[in-house]
Amino acid sequence: MSEEGARILLVTRNFPPLRGGMERLNQRLLQGLAVHHPVFLVGPDGCGAHARAASGVQTVPAAPLWRFLPACLLAALRSASRHGPDIVLAGSGLTAPIAWLAARRAGGRSAVYLHGLDIIAPSAVYQALWLPMIRRCDRVIVNSRNTRDLAVARGVPAERVCVVHPGTDLPMADPSARRRFREIHRLGEAPVLLSVGRLTARKGLVEFVREVFPLVLQRHPDTRLVVVGDDPVDALHGGGAGGRRALEASAEQVGVRHALLCLGTCSDGELSDAYSGADVHVFPVRSTPGDVEGFGMVAIEAAAHGVPTVAYAVGGVSDAVADGQSGTLVAPNDGHAFAAAVLEWLAHGSQAAAGCRRFASGFSWARFDSELREALAITASARQRA
Repeated sequence: MSEEGARILLVTRNFPPLRGGMERLNQRLLQGLAVHHPVFLVGPDGCGAHARAASGVQTVPAAPLWRFLPACLLAALRSASRHGPDIVLAGSGLTAPIAWLAARRAGGRSAVYLHGLDIIAPSAVYQALWLPMIRRCDRVIVNSRNTRDLAVARGVPAERVCVVHPGTDLPMADPSARRRFREIHRLGEAPVLLSVGRLTARKGLVEFVREVFPLVLQRHPDTRLVVVGDDPVDALHGGGAGGRRALEASAEQVGVRHALLCLGTCSDGELSDAYSGADVHVFPVRSTPGDVEGFGMVAIEAAAHGVPTVAYAVGGVSDAVADGQSGTLVAPNDGHAFAAAVLEWLAHGSQAAAGCRRFASGFSWARFDSELREALAITASARQRA
């Protein structure tokens, strides 16, 4: 079988209209594959409106999980029988067993795209039932070197694992975006720190507001922290102690509530303007037992807008920040070093734009599409040799 034109079935819960980085990634993954292949989708209710490039769509309820899993399995088996996919790709570890079974039904090959939590999810049932199925997939595609290491450590054969970093859009320069964002939110010329992402405990924003932000304000009292994102309504793992209420309460306790602006969920255009209006993107992700930051796509998005990121060097974040070029990687939990790095970029960040964009250019969607197709072609070669 030639891989050009191979029929692909994508099986995932993580797809719009659900919101999040994994959802956007799977949507773009489908669009890229559909340029060269017929791609069929089994996804959550409402996903058809966001999957125009798909050759066929079957939808199932996204929640509750006990309802999603059997409904997804039945839909995937039906699609496998009807369309005979050559490759069945799970959009996350959650649907890896379903993808493997559907591939068996179709006589095709199975693949899964893993994020860090897909490996270390703190569930005895998941570890006992899902991980063995992930190990059996013909190709395990991972989003970072750290996720690769986690997968191999949990018994996934190293020769089946391939790192394919997520891609990002490389926006055209918009000279008016910075001014527009700052005028709308009355930020003037104040230094602006930006945080983007779901407000989960892992993201470390509560600790940042409590321990780091006051140190920045001591040097620059007019600094503002703008937060884009909200509690993870659609996520399987909740926000824990990191939600919006906890964030605002911590800001109130340490006397910085006046400097905190929470925007909630934004459209793509509003998010792009937010990046353009910021001086430094802060990504204070914590190393949390039973949880992990698989990659850190927001750091690449910030770099694509010419904005440096300061982050703790945990999980897969080290793949998403080029230390000294697109930002600074700080030793985990060193709040003073984090504040010092933020202040350094505030002082010299205007010189960082070119280096940030140069680093981000290595994460284009064209590169992602090419590497993903190569990984799936390797799957075929490995299966043909078996």
